[in-house]
Amino acid sequence: MFIGHWSAAFAAGASRKAPSLGVLAIAAQFVDIAFFAFAMAGIEHFRFVPGATASNWLMLDSAPWTHSLLGGAGFALLLAVPVWLVTRRPAAAGIAALVVLSHWLLDLLVHRPDLTLAGAPPMLGLGLWNLPLIEKPVELALTFGALALYVRRRRPRTLPVAVLALTLLAVQAIDWFGPRTTDAGPSASLTAIFAYLLIAALCQWVGRSALSGEKP
Repeated sequence: MFIGHWSAAFAAGASRKAPSLGVLAIAAQFVDIAFFAFAMAGIEHFRFVPGATASNWLMLDSAPWTHSLLGGAGFALLLAVPVWLVTRRPAAAGIAALVVLSHWLLDLLVHRPDLTLAGAPPMLGLGLWNLPLIEKPVELALTFGALALYVRRRRPRTLPVAVLALTLLAVQAIDWFGPRTTDAGPSASLTAIFAYLLIAALCQWVGRSALSGEKP
């Protein structure tokens, strides 16, 4: 699951009680941003192994902090607190926390058994990455169905939405069909983090255009 994680941000952002779409976009990928940062620091570990799954070569060797359900709950709280401090809206903080937690649930659908509940076995994962003819349409449907819901409810301007949609398609196409590498060094982590922050910036642009178009 890559762009599919942002489906939770778009669906949540359709509510006027939610924090900004940019914050929700960060929430959707918060644990992966932390994961790649932890990988560069040597705290967690991953490899790219040819054939790890049919769609993705990612193999998590050790990710107890970011890819356990308990760890996800911790990151949800870690983001919810500053959202509440800034907005003073408990609903906004709660929505942000739920979007963070959605990451583990969506990963559960696609990962090979490398996720945990609390950092130790049993190892969990339904493995849809091994069924690309199912996983790919599901990911696209989740992402763009949720984006359509956001657009219908919040009415952002067309240009930011179009740029966001095309960028989502481009980064997903690179992930699915671009050249693959077994290099799991810092450059891979930095590239992933850059992609997450780029999408978050575009989401913030979309969200600001929706707010500016609201009637009093």
